[in-house]
Amino acid sequence: ESAAEALKGAARPRIHTGLGVSDVHVLQKLRTTHERALEMGVEAVRYARRFVDDVQYYTEDAGRSNPEYLYRVLEAVIAAGATVINIPDTTGYTSPEEFGALIRVDKAVIAVHCHNDLGMATANTLAAVRNGARQVEVTVNGIGERAGNASLEEVVMAIKTRRDLFGIDVAIDAARLYPISRLVSNLTGIPVQPNKAIIGSNAFAHSSGIHQDGVLKERTTYEIINPRDVGVPDSAIILSARSGRHGLRHRLEELGYTLDDEKFEKVYRRFLEVADKKKTVETRDLEAIVSDEVEVYFKESYHLDHVQVSCGDHSIPTATVQITRVGTPGTVFCDADHGTGPVDAVYRAINRVIGEPNELIEFSIEAITEGVDAVGRVTIRIRAHEPINGGVRTIFSGHAADNDIIVACARAYMFALNKLIAARTDAKHVREQPTGAARV
Repeated sequence: ESAAEALKGAARPRIHTGLGVSDVHVLQKLRTTHERALEMGVEAVRYARRFVDDVQYYTEDAGRSNPEYLYRVLEAVIAAGATVINIPDTTGYTSPEEFGALIRVDKAVIAVHCHNDLGMATANTLAAVRNGARQVEVTVNGIGERAGNASLEEVVMAIKTRRDLFGIDVAIDAARLYPISRLVSNLTGIPVQPNKAIIGSNAFAHSSGIHQDGVLKERTTYEIINPRDVGVPDSAIILSARSGRHGLRHRLEELGYTLDDEKFEKVYRRFLEVADKKKTVETRDLEAIVSDEVEVYFKESYHLDHVQVSCGDHSIPTATVQITRVGTPGTVFCDADHGTGPVDAVYRAINRVIGEPNELIEFSIEAITEGVDAVGRVTIRIRAHEPINGGVRTIFSGHAADNDIIVACARAYMFALNKLIAARTDAKHVREQPTGAARV
């Protein structure tokens, strides 16, 4: 009655009721007989049908029940008016072959609800789908009682990836899977393990040199799912002692470093030394290696003279910048803009002056000294809107340190923008060289 009251005005009202069907549930939990449990189920369905036309009935712990009794219950509640039959593996007890064999009802929609106690929730759910189940109950990230439930993202992508096997599809926007996984993880405080299928941080990460070489040549060599199909921005090349030259060169080019063979070998040898000491070689490690081993220079096109910011909890963050175009005496620009915060306002103001389209893809701040007057180090990465050198150079990093963190943010951004502009200018110069000219 409470459920019916809550459903008033619902477009598709349904009441879900049920009872256990295994011996331990009937005899020990309910402390009744199998016949009386069946009668109680029939009575519940008939009563629910007085309020709604759509009634779902679950047979709890069906995975450990006597199949003959299970089917007697199903037939009885369907005759009483149940429109959806839920056959759950409540304790995660069954194997895919066993569970799939239970799905043999053709007089109602079959729903399944699988737990992961033995790690087979997704496999059991998919076995049920192949045998005719058309409603599957799943959870984001597989969260749930004990070891959890069948995972939404695993079931969806298994069906989408293997349409040839399942012969059906699901009306799910798979590109939302990764964002919703992150949202659920943040709100519940339950982290997603790195090697979790589909949405784990390592799901599309490659650290083996053989794997890196293969996936860089052809993504499908080691990826059966395009990461962007599930909302992951792109595959990740994890640099470690197991990485090879192909993976390292790819990452360096992503960061904007295009090295000739001689310089690359120097960097590669130093990289191996660092990789032997660290589990993973991070971007900042690579930048330090390149800085130490190779003299990397770029022409500064614009210089930040001044930056001023006004912000507060009752004001609109506003930034004013003064920028000089290097090599053009007297060419000084002053402009201002507002943003969602002081850093956003500064970057918008700089963009108004320089006008180089880009996307900020990474932003980090760390204190490199202690105390309230600590020096803050800012590292950012930007992606050019248009590929450079045939798409090789796309991402450019910038870093700066200052006691004023806003100043550091502005300088880091200018650092990255100048690298981007220098790379684009250099690429244009190469394209304009006469045929046969050699680049020095």
